[in-house]
Amino acid sequence: MKKYLAEMVGTMVLVLMGCGTAVALGCDSTVGANTASVVGTSLAFGLAVVAMAYTIGGISGCHINPAISLACFLTKRMEAKDFLMYVLFQVIGAFLGAGILSALVGSETGLGANAVQAANNVGVGQAVLAEVVFTFVFVLVVLGTTDSKKGAGNFAGLAIGLSLVLVHLACIYFTGTSVNPARSIGPAVLAGGNALSQLWIFIVAPLAGAALSAFVWKLIGEEK
Repeated sequence: MKKYLAEMVGTMVLVLMGCGTAVALGCDSTVGANTASVVGTSLAFGLAVVAMAYTIGGISGCHINPAISLACFLTKRMEAKDFLMYVLFQVIGAFLGAGILSALVGSETGLGANAVQAANNVGVGQAVLAEVVFTFVFVLVVLGTTDSKKGAGNFAGLAIGLSLVLVHLACIYFTGTSVNPARSIGPAVLAGGNALSQLWIFIVAPLAGAALSAFVWKLIGEEK
């Protein structure tokens, strides 16, 4: 139970700090908008992962993302029961983080929820492709850096956090960047509206990207 609770707390912190920064800085992905807000939001998500990696990594592995848990399950790093429980507690943590943020700023702010960035002429197909590709990249970094034989050891948390910064910098333009179904579910459900109607994109696409990363890692990273 400790590792499930750790996942809950870690995901809560990720959503609260990442989405909270997006709201506080008024993150706007449109061309010519405040670039500093995009950079700041990207850093917030990455730093939240780094902080939690070195806080709960020794307890749960610090997935705090159903996409990562799916990839770990598909690469046989965790059992089905743990996978399901991780996802459940990650989603609970996301609701807690979004709930705290809502209490602070109100759900009308959007709570940093993901959405197809139509203002940038991004369509649903492009949004799905972006989430699949960027989740694939992010989760592949996770699988590689945490590999017991080929991984980055104590530097894994730093590498993963920095890769999430990079992914946000590239992907905010398209979707506001999810690459994490739990991170999207909490804010979307509480904010409602367009974010909720598009939520399926930020569940299906990241999971598909994670499955692809597991397949590729088996090809290039495993000895057999």
